[in-house]
This record gives sequence, structure tokens and C-alpha cells, in this order.
Amino acid sequence: MIAFNFSKKVVLVTGGSRGIGKATVELFDKAGANVVFTYFQDKNAANNLLNSLENDGFYEQIDFKSEIAIQKLVEKVIQKFGRIDILVNNAGIWNYGKAESMSLETWENLMQVNLTGMFLITKAVLPIMIKQKYGKIVNVSSTAAQRGEAEHSHYAASKGAMVSYTKSLSTELAQHNITVNSVAPGWVDTDMNNEVFSDKKYRKKVEESIPIQRIATVEDIAYPILFIASDYARHITGEILNVNGGSVLCG
Repeated sequence: MIAFNFSKKVVLVTGGSRGIGKATVELFDKAGANVVFTYFQDKNAANNLLNSLENDGFYEQIDFKSEIAIQKLVEKVIQKFGRIDILVNNAGIWNYGKAESMSLETWENLMQVNLTGMFLITKAVLPIMIKQKYGKIVNVSSTAAQRGEAEHSHYAASKGAMVSYTKSLSTELAQHNITVNSVAPGWVDTDMNNEVFSDKKYRKKVEESIPIQRIATVEDIAYPILFIASDYARHITGEILNVNGGSVLCG
């Protein structure tokens, strides 16, 4: 049986204490990796996750508005493990905003976390991967990046920029044996969507709009992340892997 094997690999997952990030951390750990993950608010969740891991790792509270904090995190990973093989840019926020009334503060805050934070941690990790002549970068975007999302235009714009960044870096870094890809989820059953799905009729409507007729679990997204970060996908770069049950058909 072929299985994922990330033994001796060092993985850095942003936004790793809950939802898709948590499932990703757990699966990498089960596959033998040393995993470092970040969180922003819930230290108890981060601590519980760390205590459940089989392999060595640690977590760090990170404000993605601070380039200094991001650089210190990367330095800490190198001090402990000596390398970073895989970076999963998962940290992000999603909130409501009508275009005609959205404040500049709302726009800039979301862009800072979803887009600029991703840029800063990628920038900090790249010199290490280039020196190693090996690296896998996986950016967690969204179907909203490709079809847009009414009343969440700032979110869709941030994820659309992430997709363009992914494609641009893929060719820029290929010469260094670094692949850059994106996994783009549709609706996912996470606590970020608890409020939306508390409306049972709306949840049913969403389920019926998905050809597979169900909303993805966090593992449905985490497994494709592991695949695209594995050597099974060594000839794939610049790809946007849509994981949405057939609800959005675009490449």
C-alpha cells in the first residue's frame, strides 16, 4: 500500500490550531513529519493540539502584521530543526463587507492577514529552501478567488491575488527545485462557518448546490494539501487544485 511518508521533513503550517490547519498538522504528524504551526487567539487549542502530536514540533502565536515576529519564528524553526521543507500558508480570515460601505480598515486588515502575511512568511522561508535546493509551498486559497464572492469582495480579492502569486512564484522558483501550488476549497465544515451553517435551511441549500451533495470536511482539504506537498506531486507546480465537490469547475 502506498502511503504518505514525510519522515525527517520539517513542515510549517500557518493558522494551524483549528479547522483545515489543525487537520493538516495532524495528518503531517501521522505521516512522520516534524510540524511547527502558528495560532493567533486560542492558546488552549494550540496547546491541546501540540500535546496530541506523536513527533517533535512546537507552536507560536503570530500576528501576521509583524514582519519581525514572522522572521523570528522562521529563525526559531531553523535553530531547532535546521531546515524547512514544506510551508503551508493557511492562516486567513473571512468576514462580511458590502463594497459600498466597507471601511478601509476592514479591507486593509483582511489583506494584511490573508495576503501580506502570506507574502512575508514566504519571503522569510525562501532563502532557506533555495539554499537547501528543495521546498514545497502550498497556499490555501478558495473558490472565491476564481468566481468572486458577492458581499465578500475583499476576501475574494485576497485569494485571487494569492492564486496569481502562486503561479508567478512557481516558475520563478522551479530552478531551485521548489514547487509552489495552491489548494482551493469550496465550502468546508469549520468553526469559521458555524454561524452561517446555524441556519439549517441555508446549509441544506448549500449542500444541494454541490454536485457531490455534501459539504467538505477539514480532512477533505488536508489530504490534498499533503498530496500536493509530497514527492508524488513532484512534477506539479503552479497548479490550483480545486476541492469543492464539483461546485465550481475551473482550472
